[in-house]
Amino acid sequence: MKSATARNATLVSILALLAVPVMGQDAMEPVNEEAVALIRQEGLENSHVMEYMSWMTDVFGGRLTGSPALDAASDWAVAEFEKLGMTNVHKDEWGPFGRGWTLKEMSMMAETQYGSFAVTAYPKAWSPGTEGSVSGEVILVQAETAEDIEQYRGKLAGKVVLMQGIREVEEPFEPLATRRDDSNLLRLANAYPQMRGGGGPGGRGGDADAAERARVQRELTSLVFAEKPLAILDRGSKGDYGTIFVSGASVPAPADAGFADRPRAWDVSKPETSPQLTVAVEHYNRIIRLLEKDIPVTIDLDLAVEFNDDDPMEYNVIGEFAGADPAVGDEVVMIGAHYDSWHSGTGATDNASGSAVMMEAMRILKNVYAAEGRAPRRTIRIGLWTGEEQGLIGSREYVTEVFAERGDNGQPPQDVKPAYSDFSAYYNMDNGTGKIRGVYQQGNAAVEPIFRAWLAPFEDLGASTLSMNNTGGTDHLSFDRVGLPGFQFIQEPIAYGSRTHHSNMDSYDHAIADDLKQAATIIASFVYHTAEREEKLPRKVMPVEVTPAVGG
Repeated sequence: MKSATARNATLVSILALLAVPVMGQDAMEPVNEEAVALIRQEGLENSHVMEYMSWMTDVFGGRLTGSPALDAASDWAVAEFEKLGMTNVHKDEWGPFGRGWTLKEMSMMAETQYGSFAVTAYPKAWSPGTEGSVSGEVILVQAETAEDIEQYRGKLAGKVVLMQGIREVEEPFEPLATRRDDSNLLRLANAYPQMRGGGGPGGRGGDADAAERARVQRELTSLVFAEKPLAILDRGSKGDYGTIFVSGASVPAPADAGFADRPRAWDVSKPETSPQLTVAVEHYNRIIRLLEKDIPVTIDLDLAVEFNDDDPMEYNVIGEFAGADPAVGDEVVMIGAHYDSWHSGTGATDNASGSAVMMEAMRILKNVYAAEGRAPRRTIRIGLWTGEEQGLIGSREYVTEVFAERGDNGQPPQDVKPAYSDFSAYYNMDNGTGKIRGVYQQGNAAVEPIFRAWLAPFEDLGASTLSMNNTGGTDHLSFDRVGLPGFQFIQEPIAYGSRTHHSNMDSYDHAIADDLKQAATIIASFVYHTAEREEKLPRKVMPVEVTPAVGG
């Protein structure tokens, strides 16, 4: 055992090393190691992240956009922001979005001449309910040609319709949860930015047979909706052992409607549709096999739901720690995560994990700045976004209102606001419960030496990879698409794609506390250094205005 004198000498040596700035690849990017030490202590030893997680999931459950559960969760977040001493705390209105929806009660049984069995299923969000308990014969509806469709005309009312065949289930001999190994991280580090491209052979518009199959499927779906069946059941494209991946109900759409013009189940116009449910694949397959043996199956269904039409508007939750350095004026750093989720689980890994981590990062920063006896140089702002699951709507509306509107077809941003020039960076988390392994640079080469320096103090926590690659599907894109630096972190996948993402198993119990503590700590450090940096983060070069030539 070392003597006290030896231990003190060692500590002095360590602190001396920590005081040395970390060298970036192209320039020296300073790292405040005393602040990093405070951040690590607060984030790893005094974490509140799982308490935040429990409130978001156990108490408020599935926070479907527009629902009373999300409204209650937003009110709670506002109160927590105020407890942390944030200013400018408010629910930021966007919309109109549409109708809220709440599941009140659901039961399903399958009956045959040889007995009955309970069916595990979840209704799709915004599905209508049934008028009490109803029963209907099951019918499998499939067509390969337009002529095949006609055999069902006039025969589907009052029936329970299945439109998918059996999905073969393979036993999970590979682990359901994984972490990134060295080869995976190396591939990310060596990746070039992904470019948006058109279709090639076999791509969009390249397969006439596929186009015809899609047309027949659209016509069949239109007929099913028009016949007003008692219910429509599907078994999803993945999931087994009782894991069911559920999203929103579909509504009839004109054949020539583009994606943006299609009606949505949540529209205030209240589009009519039939009750829709996703069934556990094992139960769905059993029903199909019974039908193949010419054994009739009847479904007994009781589905009670409640639509909420009082307020079609929706709200993001915003709060901030105001900056205090006149030299940087109104410059701002933002962090965020989407707060809404689907309804069958409690939205833990998607995305209470990100929301709880970002709230925890703000708590860490509050205590670090309190220990330093000052406010941050730049304003640090948090946004908990709603409507993400319906297409990044909440963050997109916020960016359009505060910073700029996205240009069309690769054009530069339009209607640029004064706050645009004062923006430094946005950091997002939305890929499950796994710990951070690095950062996607989103094609921004200039941030590499900066981020490499900021990751260096966390190499012992497994975070050291930078990838020029882009990653999509979440709210950092709302910022990136108008030319603002927006970043998503590289995370461990765990069981995100295989078990929890949009499923009934997305619950608190599948959140990993140590991973979320690590993530909040690293994000807090990135935000601290962005707020304290001499300059704003560098931006990618935006496209110049392009005027099409005459004649194309």
